[in-house]
Amino acid sequence: MELLFLGTSSGTPTRARNVSGLAVLAGQGKGWYLVDCGEGTQHRVLRTPLSLQGLAGVFITHVHGDHCYGLPGLLASAGLQGRTLPLDVIAPEGIETWLRATFELTQTWLPFELRFHATEALVGGEYWHDSEMAVSTAVLAHRVPSYAYRLTEQAQQPRLDRDKLLADGIERGPAWGALIRGGSVEYQGRVLHSADYVHFDQPTQCIVVAGDNSEPQRLAKACLGAQVLVHEATYTAEVAKGKTHHGHSSAAAVAAFAQQVQVPNLVLTHFSPRYQANLRQGLSIEDLRQEAAAAYGGNLVLAADFDRYRLSREGLLSRVPQGFKE
Repeated sequence: MELLFLGTSSGTPTRARNVSGLAVLAGQGKGWYLVDCGEGTQHRVLRTPLSLQGLAGVFITHVHGDHCYGLPGLLASAGLQGRTLPLDVIAPEGIETWLRATFELTQTWLPFELRFHATEALVGGEYWHDSEMAVSTAVLAHRVPSYAYRLTEQAQQPRLDRDKLLADGIERGPAWGALIRGGSVEYQGRVLHSADYVHFDQPTQCIVVAGDNSEPQRLAKACLGAQVLVHEATYTAEVAKGKTHHGHSSAAAVAAFAQQVQVPNLVLTHFSPRYQANLRQGLSIEDLRQEAAAAYGGNLVLAADFDRYRLSREGLLSRVPQGFKE
């Protein structure tokens, strides 16, 4: 899987950072998924290789504008560009009503079907999936209902254990085909189970992308087995002390949690505009990095707009060259 950051600022955009938007590219390269869609996200997409025709699903973490105000424009543009395939939108209750009212008021008619799924319906073990990705959710702590999405790559490239099949007296034929398609099959009076004879050459990849959240520990279960956690780090700990009512996390709190649950890759994003790249201008992004690094010993990344990262099969997240103009 790959991550392509379209916006990494909180609340308002800056000259260097747009508000929240993250593209998750499927491992097989057949589509991409959008997590949050702040105002201006479609402008960011235009600077990347991404196409709205290839968008396979939209996930909104919560209803605050810096996470969803770009959605009506992006969807309208997809229609004007000729998209006809249905699009799944997984979002908190209220987003569907808002979008449909917006389109009706502005007389915007989409040439493709929007299929809405309330995030609330995924709480408790349910999940959304397509051929590439399975997605579940976790409830976070914020001023409005906010959620994290756990995106797990659907198992790819099944491989039959031919030696075991032959050793068990199962000759090449229809039974082999049935087993690789999954499930069980009856063979000469025996019931054969796919799990006993089918293996996968590559480990399944899994990332967790959190919305705004003041209690990282709520993600303990969601992070089990995940290789990457993407989480907001709006403030340093000192600034966060006076902002508890905002419902955000500090870099230190997120890093300490990631260290505790042993997530191998931690990506911080959603930075307050007060943190600048220039070290001479007061508070800086480097302050956030140093605070997180003091509490976390894994692979730490502070995201910037248009950064693209690839998750290897060995579980290492690394930056890849940008194939587009900033």
